[in-house]
Amino acid sequence: MADNDEKTTKPAATSAKPGLDPKPVQLGGESILDRLLPHMKKIVIVIGVAAVILTVIFTIRHFKERGREKQTAALAKVVEVSQRQVRPAGAEPDPKAKEPTYATNKERAQAVLDTMTKQGVEVAGAYRASLLLQAGKVDEAITEYRKHQTGKTLDAVLAREGLGIALETKAEQEKDAAARQKGLEEALTVFQSMQPDEKGPRYAYALYHQGRILAQLGKVAEARTQLQKAKELGTDDQLPNLIDERLAGLGA
Repeated sequence: MADNDEKTTKPAATSAKPGLDPKPVQLGGESILDRLLPHMKKIVIVIGVAAVILTVIFTIRHFKERGREKQTAALAKVVEVSQRQVRPAGAEPDPKAKEPTYATNKERAQAVLDTMTKQGVEVAGAYRASLLLQAGKVDEAITEYRKHQTGKTLDAVLAREGLGIALETKAEQEKDAAARQKGLEEALTVFQSMQPDEKGPRYAYALYHQGRILAQLGKVAEARTQLQKAKELGTDDQLPNLIDERLAGLGA
């Protein structure tokens, strides 16, 4: 009986082979490739669209860079012409010179303007206006200066300064005394508004210009006052010398 009990209570032998893990696993299922295959058409379309977009972006950037290179080359040509020398009065051109020279500032300014047009360089503001003024195109210069005179920036200050000089130049060309005086008074008004900030750039030059115009209008005492004040405030080496010459001319 004991033997029989032993046999009946003895655990059944397992059929599992030694070394195998009996943990449950999920059989079957899909690999990554199996899951992507149904969507492969969409993926290809997305990649194609992305490639087209990137191609367009890089093409645009390429042409922009080429455009910048062309603009830089064109601007360099303008700068090169602007830096050519103006010959001393009465001097003839040197046939051995590597680059052309100009008889006057007016001739050079016109050459720069012509080069800007030829190269397709668009330069506005006080620089273009100053070239127009040097080239003798006073009315065009006045129009260009007026476009850029509003504001507190240095460019606006320079535009107002250039406008005053252009108006003064036009006034000096007037044969009628009344028209000349009116033009000088208009120039004076511009110089008075050129730099309202006493600590702002070119304030001393604004006073200097006012002194010059006042002297031309016959207001000698006021001219001296403005010139003296400009001399006290002037910070560069050139302005005091210019003022001294003006004051000497006024008998100061």
